[in-house]
Amino acid sequence: MMRSLWTAASGMIGQQFNIDTVSNNLSNVNTTGFKRNRADFEDLLYQTNRTAGTPATERTLVPVGVQVGHGVNVMGTQKLFAQGSLQNTGNVADIAIEGEGFFRVQDFDGSFAYTRDGSFQIDSTGQLVNNNGLRVVPEVIMPQGFIRESVNITQDGIITVNIPEVDDPLVVGQMELYRFVNPAGLNAIGGNLYKVTSASGDAIAGQPGFDGIGQTLQRFLEMSNVSVVSEMVNMIVAQRAYEMNSRAIQTSDAMLGIATALKR
Repeated sequence: MMRSLWTAASGMIGQQFNIDTVSNNLSNVNTTGFKRNRADFEDLLYQTNRTAGTPATERTLVPVGVQVGHGVNVMGTQKLFAQGSLQNTGNVADIAIEGEGFFRVQDFDGSFAYTRDGSFQIDSTGQLVNNNGLRVVPEVIMPQGFIRESVNITQDGIITVNIPEVDDPLVVGQMELYRFVNPAGLNAIGGNLYKVTSASGDAIAGQPGFDGIGQTLQRFLEMSNVSVVSEMVNMIVAQRAYEMNSRAIQTSDAMLGIATALKR
């Protein structure tokens, strides 16, 4: 059997995975804080028919070898944490991160998760939560009777609020952001959330605006960093590569047909 059949088939499988990745990026073009994925590929095992450097004569060596590849394999998918564009929403509970860092929320099972999605809400108890009701950590709890429109969050994460019959703003919390040595190693679990893995390293806490951590911008949200034009180009490239691999299979099949027809 011709090895090119299986080689080209691996190419088609790889490009199908590439299209899956591009489709996920495009479907999340309006997802707050979404970071695009990139599919990375590696070539498969090579069959070596002759090794480079094999003696040709007593005084000469073969300058190049003879190797035949066996196709391609998906090596990994990488999250690209480039900054997304910032959109002014006017909502006092919306917070964007300009620069490096993640918000921390507490999942329902008690574990921590991390997110770039700062579309927070103030629930009925005055706590700052995300859209799924997960509490922001460290906790931010508004006092009773607070004036919602007076909530102010500075670029270094200090949260103040006014309450009736008190002239000076009351400090109710301090935002913390978290960064990672290798954010691409985080495990995406859906819901705009990430979990720590051994590849990402432990979370490094810090105050916004200090020690390389980004600033917090109130009344802004970070949009997806997906470029529609770039993804459409990637889709075209993947489609043509898929088509060329299918042509290679058709050509291999035609060559096998010719060999089969030698004896009638």
